[in-house]
Amino acid sequence: MVTIGIMAVCVVFYLLQVVPGLGTTDALLYAPVYSFGEFRAEGIPYEPWRMITSMFAHSTGSGGLLGSLPLHLLFNMCTLWIFGQVLETALGRGRYFVLYMLSGLAGSVGVFLWAMVDSNTLTNGTIGASGAIFGLMSAYVVLQRRLGSNTAQLMVLIAINLVIGFLPGSGISWQAHLGGLIGGAIIGLAMTAKVGTNRRRAQNWLVGLIAVVLIGIALSHAPILVG
Repeated sequence: MVTIGIMAVCVVFYLLQVVPGLGTTDALLYAPVYSFGEFRAEGIPYEPWRMITSMFAHSTGSGGLLGSLPLHLLFNMCTLWIFGQVLETALGRGRYFVLYMLSGLAGSVGVFLWAMVDSNTLTNGTIGASGAIFGLMSAYVVLQRRLGSNTAQLMVLIAINLVIGFLPGSGISWQAHLGGLIGGAIIGLAMTAKVGTNRRRAQNWLVGLIAVVLIGIALSHAPILVG
């Protein structure tokens, strides 16, 4: 149900995006500049929630409602369906939802952190569920390895998709993919960690700590902190 719900939200947002004049994409996309409170003096709003909203928007191609090409949406939703239904069953709805949201946030954090290295990317807009989906894939690898399964083929598939994002002119945010991939793996390890006498509680504490770290990084340049 969670997987279907996420897919439904993405589809609804896509339909709103292709309606001319609404400006839905501009309202949902994330660019690192929106996370730096230092730029408020230049008239750029501080809107860190875009790190989340961008996860549910996708590229619409061109040509309005009838001419748009939902390939970005279709590819992501197919991948989400494949991995989502398995992980939702294995982890449970609540933990799966947390995994998805934190993986997506980790993807946006990856974009944010890279902007500190390359200031030319400050205004580069990103949209798509790919960061979260890469997180699901890496968490799935962690889960399968915990069960003793061979994950070599899946790891090769993930590596190929990750490398594609580095190709010149691909238009793909490799930062979001890498951030989601790392975040999903760490969260997957936390959710399957064999720690403490009350294992589930200890796992939840670990996931909570990861969430605090990610949120802390995301809000590290809030206006109240940078003046």
